Amino acid sequence: MKYLLCIFWALSISALFVSCDQEKDVNMLTECDDMVLVDKKAWADAPNDHLTIQSAEITGNCLKITFASSGCDGRNWEVKLIDSGTILYSNPPQRNLRLSLKNIEMCEAYIGKTLSFDIRELQVSSNKVLLNLTNSGKQILYQY
Repeated sequence: MKYLLCIFWALSISALFVSCDQEKDVNMLTECDDMVLVDKKAWADAPNDHLTIQSAEITGNCLKITFASSGCDGRNWEVKLIDSGTILYSNPPQRNLRLSLKNIEMCEAYIGKTLSFDIRELQVSSNKVLLNLTNSGKQILYQY
């Protein structure tokens, strides 16, 4: 009986450590606000309402973009970071991205937002890729 009790406690403690590791993995996946979308059709067809990209920087595997547009408060905006699905083979390789905004707000205020996007899916075989943020004219070097 003591043997079974010891096995039960050992399994319970092991399960606790495993669940902590899984929670850590989930937190790593959610360190960014959203994921980049790699889709040639969406690149061409996604909404393209006016916005101004004020800054873009990479922290870890997140591309943080600060942008602004007209609106009431920005709560109804639909924002996506879309990759064209094409890799430009240069040194370093390049990928084209665009920040898509669907803005149905009819207010005249100028609202700013900062969102971050997980860009791990943009990695190529080398250890770096140049990201062309086409609707800002900015190029950002992503090293991993």
